[in-house]
Amino acid sequence: MWPWFAVTAIGIVLFHAAANVINDYYDTLYKIDQPDSPTAKYRPHPILSGMLTPSQLLRQAIVLFAVTFAIGVVTAFLRSYHVLWIGIVGMLTSYYYTAGPAKLKHRALGEFAVFMMWGPLMVEGAYAVQRQTLSLKALYISIPFGILVALVLLANNMRDIDHDSRHNVKTLGIILGIRKSYLLFAGLIVAAYASVLGMMMAGILSLWGFLILLSLPNAWSLLRTFKQNIPDMADALTAKFDTVFGILLLTAIIMQAVVRL
Repeated sequence: MWPWFAVTAIGIVLFHAAANVINDYYDTLYKIDQPDSPTAKYRPHPILSGMLTPSQLLRQAIVLFAVTFAIGVVTAFLRSYHVLWIGIVGMLTSYYYTAGPAKLKHRALGEFAVFMMWGPLMVEGAYAVQRQTLSLKALYISIPFGILVALVLLANNMRDIDHDSRHNVKTLGIILGIRKSYLLFAGLIVAAYASVLGMMMAGILSLWGFLILLSLPNAWSLLRTFKQNIPDMADALTAKFDTVFGILLLTAIIMQAVVRL
């Protein structure tokens, strides 16, 4: 199954790249991303930095989506048809995340969209490639991963509240305000831990699941930082916590298969 694992990993990376590229394209087209926008302060923006023209970035997105779709079709034909519908739903969601007429990000649906894409859809799709079926267990395991990605977007939207409100973008951060958004942010962190502990109680994960508790100092540090002020690198800092949590959870899953407790 390792060759199919490699194919799946390549497909996911290309899909992620396509989603990011098309997001940058439409955010620039709708004048959300500008030279003074928070996003442009901590990373080079492909259009605003002059690296690419809008048309070049759009072509790049089309190529990435096309290659991703081709991988999905081949995988669906050789492994499981589930990959096809999961891939189509994921691609449409990633496209309409910023593109009209849906503009999910602009309607406070961004967090839910990324939760579905990088949680249930991604994990079930990867599982279908390996096992040629879907799994309720895989669905449960996908929940904390989806929460973690939604957490990154929420951090981004909390940082961008002032900027987005000036451009008529109605994110969840704007609707809730900074205080309630922070409470939701903390609640999602708690939910990620609770979902793992719940799976342990249900017998889906073994005692190896307690490994995630090693990430508690990272979570506490992140919450303290956000309590004082939302930094420019809010999403990057959140992603670092996600990485630690995710690696520990993956380690727990692997160790459960190797060493039974």
